[in-house]
Amino acid sequence: MDYGLLITLFVIGVVGAFVSGMLGLGGAIILVPLLLYVPPMIGVGVLTMKQVAGITIIVVFASALSGLFVHNKNRLVLKSLVLIMGITAVIAAFLGAVYSKQTSSDVLLGIFAFMAAFAAVIMVIPKKEADNDVELETIKFSKVGAIIISCTIGFIGGMVGAPGAYIFTPMMIYFLKIPTKVAIGSTLGIAFVASISGAVGKLVTGQVPYLLTATVVVGAIPAARVGAKFTKKIPAQALRKALAVVIAFAAIGMWWDVLTK
Repeated sequence: MDYGLLITLFVIGVVGAFVSGMLGLGGAIILVPLLLYVPPMIGVGVLTMKQVAGITIIVVFASALSGLFVHNKNRLVLKSLVLIMGITAVIAAFLGAVYSKQTSSDVLLGIFAFMAAFAAVIMVIPKKEADNDVELETIKFSKVGAIIISCTIGFIGGMVGAPGAYIFTPMMIYFLKIPTKVAIGSTLGIAFVASISGAVGKLVTGQVPYLLTATVVVGAIPAARVGAKFTKKIPAQALRKALAVVIAFAAIGMWWDVLTK
């Protein structure tokens, strides 16, 4: 047993889940590069993409649920929005995964990279918003718009094999007019709903390295709760800027893959 690798995975779980819980990310956007590149960089081991995929989907499921409890307690989760967009995204992702057999992976990745770049750009657009608490009952949104957005992101995400949970938040903020902190909390709910089928699928097909996954999860669950608590304390504008930076890095990574193939 390599204790150096286990300690590294624990720390990765803490860092990834803290940022994900605070910014309402599914977690894969941060965990995948950390799990792939940090262990070999510091010389404690190498994880295959298959191992990383199995670890990530379980960690996203566990940390999203952990952070979701805090966001819900802070009244930052719009349940009707989570159900509409979460269920729609799951169905659309399945259809996209089936349809992807007929499409070019490079084209799909290019489309997704464009969506991520667009999301990063709109997140830096100034938006007046109060940082005081918002009554969930007063928030109105277009159900048709929510379905269209989740269908688009879910379908393309299913084709590419990336959930794209981080794109939901800017779309909610700028197109559905959802307050930033509620959008962050609700996105974590969508990430949880979307991860259920993937987590079950990976488990029943034996694609989850149990010890490695458990190590990351042990660090991720409490860290996600702590990160979620910070969401309520940090100004909405600062949260949007931080999210823009994370999405921009994801977009750059995808464009790099597109242009270097």
